[in-house]
Amino acid sequence: MNLRRFKKEGLEKFKDYHDRLRDTPTLNPPTELLEDRKHTEPVSQDSEVEQRHFDTRLEAGLYLNDLIERAQVRSPERDQGLWAWLTLFYFDEVCPRDAAGRRKVGETARLIPELDSHRKYYRHLLLGPFLIVRAHRDNPERAMALLCGRLDKPGDVAEQLCSRQELVTNRGVIELATRLYYDGETKQLKRGAGGKGPGSPRRLAQLLNQLDLTYYLYTMTADELEALLPDEFRRFREVGANQCHPGGKRPDFA
Repeated sequence: MNLRRFKKEGLEKFKDYHDRLRDTPTLNPPTELLEDRKHTEPVSQDSEVEQRHFDTRLEAGLYLNDLIERAQVRSPERDQGLWAWLTLFYFDEVCPRDAAGRRKVGETARLIPELDSHRKYYRHLLLGPFLIVRAHRDNPERAMALLCGRLDKPGDVAEQLCSRQELVTNRGVIELATRLYYDGETKQLKRGAGGKGPGSPRRLAQLLNQLDLTYYLYTMTADELEALLPDEFRRFREVGANQCHPGGKRPDFA
């Protein structure tokens, strides 16, 4: 199918479906809208979008960056109709059915991007991975702590760090988060990475907000940031420590 975007009427139809899905979680998505000329318009006649499964947010982000680049979309980060249309196209990926055939819809920002809310901007389940991969295009695996999960389950690391663009686009910060919370052997987040206690992603975000008052974080490497971590992060630094540095040895920070 050729890549398209919702017009205003199509966006309203999709929002209406989202609202009705809360009350009727077995309601089928309105896939007939995808090629409806009244509700959509082509983005590019030459860009085919593939119906496919994504094991991780990284896979989705890589594919979407390639798709958007081939389609030569200008300012895709501001194209609400495009991302809402892609959400409907990949609805079984972003809002899968459970064993009883029900869908857990979640907040609106997950399916229809709220482009004017800096705190919710990255919560969109397709636009979020796209933006993270684009920000770290030189080495997307730097952001595995944000991208290792399923499309419909971004995880708490992403929730805490993506609400501030100056954090999610910071190479040192994101590399540090991956060192702390991503297990390179299991390809998943480490146990406890979704909690709220000492050393959690929530505490890391709070610490970075404090450090931002004293340091210019954009100039700092992951090693320099890690050296500033208090003892509460030790449990995450020690789990899988040898996976994060060439040669299997990490710097001996206090």
